[in-house]
Amino acid sequence: MLADDVYEQIRALIMSDGIEPGARVNIDEVARQLDVSPTPVREALARLESEELVSRLPLRGYRVTELLNRKQVDDLYALRLLLEPPSAALAAGRMTPENVKLIEEELATCPAAPADDAYDDYKNLTAHDQRLHELILRIAGNDAVVQAFAKTHCHLHLFRLNFQQPFGVQTITEHRAIVEALIAGDAAAARDAMTTHLEVARARLLDRM
Repeated sequence: MLADDVYEQIRALIMSDGIEPGARVNIDEVARQLDVSPTPVREALARLESEELVSRLPLRGYRVTELLNRKQVDDLYALRLLLEPPSAALAAGRMTPENVKLIEEELATCPAAPADDAYDDYKNLTAHDQRLHELILRIAGNDAVVQAFAKTHCHLHLFRLNFQQPFGVQTITEHRAIVEALIAGDAAAARDAMTTHLEVARARLLDRM
């Protein structure tokens, strides 16, 4: 439990710019700040390295990774547009009663946008967004696509760029359109709704960069 708590606290500092992009992470200083020994801090940083939120510096510890630049954001969304709209179309044809129940339950976990821009509220919305997209990919049934999506860590990187930005209402509305098309078994509408969702999200982000 201690290791998990330390991991979540350091992750929150990184995601909310409590530790700035590019900054070195002083293990002893973080341990003092969190009132723990250096050991769980090192364990947490190893987990964060696997998520590409920190990188290891030879003989110098860790530093926080930089935010994505415009080209990296564009490349990331280009990949998602290759993978996710066709997967949404496939998922529409695989909507068994069990899958309908799963997707409705996930949509219900975030019925409205957060009331404010607090870290925990925004984290919950982003977690819902990630779960929904991953669920659609799993329903589509292509394990290679699921693995490729997971390796991008896209929701973590986009969280850092979007934190405290008022995009929640649009996201929830776009999610409903995707889910409605999936439940209706309409492959073309599911593909179009997913494409619109990703293109609008990309434009919202690039406009602010």
